[in-house]
Amino acid sequence: MKSPTPDSSQLPPHQVLPRYYADPSRRRAFVSNLFDDTAKHYDWIIKVMSFGSGNRYRKEALLRAGLRPGMHVIDVASGTGPVSRSEVDIVGPHGSVVSVDRSYNMLDVARKSVPTPGIQASAEDLPFPDNQFDFLSMGYALRHVDDLNDTFAEYRRVLKPGGSVLIMELTPPKSAIGRRFVKFYLNSVVPTIARIGTRSDDARTLMKYFWDTIDSCVPPQSILDAMKRSGFADVSCHCISGVFREYVGRKP
Repeated sequence: MKSPTPDSSQLPPHQVLPRYYADPSRRRAFVSNLFDDTAKHYDWIIKVMSFGSGNRYRKEALLRAGLRPGMHVIDVASGTGPVSRSEVDIVGPHGSVVSVDRSYNMLDVARKSVPTPGIQASAEDLPFPDNQFDFLSMGYALRHVDDLNDTFAEYRRVLKPGGSVLIMELTPPKSAIGRRFVKFYLNSVVPTIARIGTRSDDARTLMKYFWDTIDSCVPPQSILDAMKRSGFADVSCHCISGVFREYVGRKP
């Protein structure tokens, strides 16, 4: 059951992107359809985009955030399951992982390689009781939720007291040179490779949208402030290479 948002004002992760949809009410359908249409290509695309290093980084980030054997975990916006797979390895046979995603097709692809229950649901309305999980993760999908305040309030609700949240995201580098390089790579190189490698226009659109949401996302401090408003303690952000951000917090 969804909990009330401490701050009644909405905080979308980014403004409307007219290139893809005309108003906020159309964003959820656009995003869901885009991920459904590209699910079969997604693992290949992210492997190419990260030069095959994604699995190692995800596991290191999870360990830094406090994931340990025996924990009970929910992976929100799990997609095809890259974060869930790493979590299964870490929590071991005495722990558990539940994967949640809005896209049915993403979950369907994940079922073939991830030994976890897959549940179709949104980040803002998780179908679980209060105080259910030791650890909650979200990998590179915060930009796709409808409202940050509602999302973080719901995350806090399903975590046990003392439970931890880890949100992995990408941000443009602060330096002009770094920003130009990352933009060229994510906005030009990766979409072109995705189109050629998959022969899918939707795959190219997905990666174009990927960069545009990164470029227009609210700043890290706004995310940290929203986490604090939702009741998380010990909130912090760890940044690697000026691009990879790990937002962490704890439910008191």
